[in-house]
Amino acid sequence: MKYILVTGGVISGIGKGIIASSVGTILKSCGLHVTAIKIDPYINIDAGTFSPYEHVVPHITDAIQEWVVKQAKVPVDGDETEPQVCVIELGGTVGDIESMPFIEAFRQFQFKVKRENFCNIHVSLIPQPSATGEQKTKPTQNSVRELRGLGLSPDLIMCRCTTALENSVKEKISMFCHVEPQQVICVHDVSSIYRVPLLLEDQGVVGYLSSRLNMPIETKSRTMLTKWKEMSDRSDRLLEQCSIALVGKYTKFSDSYASVIKALEHSALAISHRLEVKYIDSASLEPTTLQEEPVKYHDAWQKLCSADGVLVPGGFGVRGTEGKIHAINWARKQRKPFLDANSTEFDPESKHPVVIDMPEHNPGQMGGTMRLGKRRTIFKTSNSIMRKLYGDAEYVEERHRHRFEVNPELKSHFEDKGFRFVGQDVEGERMEIIELDDHPYFVGVQYHPEFTSRPIKPSPPYLGLLLAAAGKLQGYLQKGCRLSPR
Repeated sequence: MKYILVTGGVISGIGKGIIASSVGTILKSCGLHVTAIKIDPYINIDAGTFSPYEHVVPHITDAIQEWVVKQAKVPVDGDETEPQVCVIELGGTVGDIESMPFIEAFRQFQFKVKRENFCNIHVSLIPQPSATGEQKTKPTQNSVRELRGLGLSPDLIMCRCTTALENSVKEKISMFCHVEPQQVICVHDVSSIYRVPLLLEDQGVVGYLSSRLNMPIETKSRTMLTKWKEMSDRSDRLLEQCSIALVGKYTKFSDSYASVIKALEHSALAISHRLEVKYIDSASLEPTTLQEEPVKYHDAWQKLCSADGVLVPGGFGVRGTEGKIHAINWARKQRKPFLDANSTEFDPESKHPVVIDMPEHNPGQMGGTMRLGKRRTIFKTSNSIMRKLYGDAEYVEERHRHRFEVNPELKSHFEDKGFRFVGQDVEGERMEIIELDDHPYFVGVQYHPEFTSRPIKPSPPYLGLLLAAAGKLQGYLQKGCRLSPR
């Protein structure tokens, strides 16, 4: 197993995740089996109960070195083949007190797995003050010095910058950071993040990693990279536009819905449309807002009414729930394409409980009680739109994160009104996918389909939403769920 650790310096949010995934992409295009691990060094017991306005992160077990080795061996390509390369993104910034135990763990880890099986990519910032336009290297020098002081030496220094690095700057970083010039990689701003893997490929990153880690690399034509380049080129010349109203509770901070936005982008790119997301705070759609802030109310409804499709992502708690229901009701009556991803809860004292606690959920306890992770959903009918979007599969496996479910006692009542529960869990007790008859696209799912969306393989529920919003869903289904070559 080869391990590639990606660290970051100077500022948070510098692009470690994009670098890590881009490295994984170009290595995968070489025929290698690649997996990835994300570690966020923030202290919390149950990240699932955090608000998206806070820093939502996964929980990390105590014995991190053994955990990394165990997780790195888990097959991820669907063919049960053990991965050959594990790309590990260490969140935060080098020097943060929270990351110190993890840095120390990887300092020891590099000797445990041997030098030829471990390398470090350090992502740093090259600021360029507008007053002089000069690219400054001092922050990178300090960041690398601090990393070395903690026992890790970067093999590649990836420099985030506005414009391409000047040769003199690259040589200066090489001299003062104790690396060869070819180990200094320029990651300047590009038209889309999908160009980053191509940027790394052009600078010889694959060749360096192959030599440094003694990895076998295929020399034949790399089909995946060709497809990636075609997709990147297509993303730069999108002419048609499709707008989606995202009605949620955390719209003040777009990163709260990062996975959702990416899933929408993947689907829009697949159908050659430029995506416009209209962020709408669900509380702004409620009558109370009309009385207190009428301008905000009318602005929110104008956004909703002008959108081509509506998406309501999951959210916990009562606030904004009424606004979500108003948006859903409007999409249903106006026959607007609609997708509801995940569940929510409202009044626990309701006399007509449509959404109820799952049996394993302890209402008196918040942490550790959610239905988490991958679950199988069985399609109960052959003529479902969702089943067709999933390639006429008999079942799908998607990731869950919720503690409420649709009351199964009301199943027949809903289906009498045209709502069909086309997908259920293996036991047939939980309602997983719902579709509305006589509607272009009205779908609700209990799971989070955005978590499995990929640039070249968009999530089927999101793809269906974008196709319907662009007026292309029926044509897509009639062609056997195949997109045109364009």
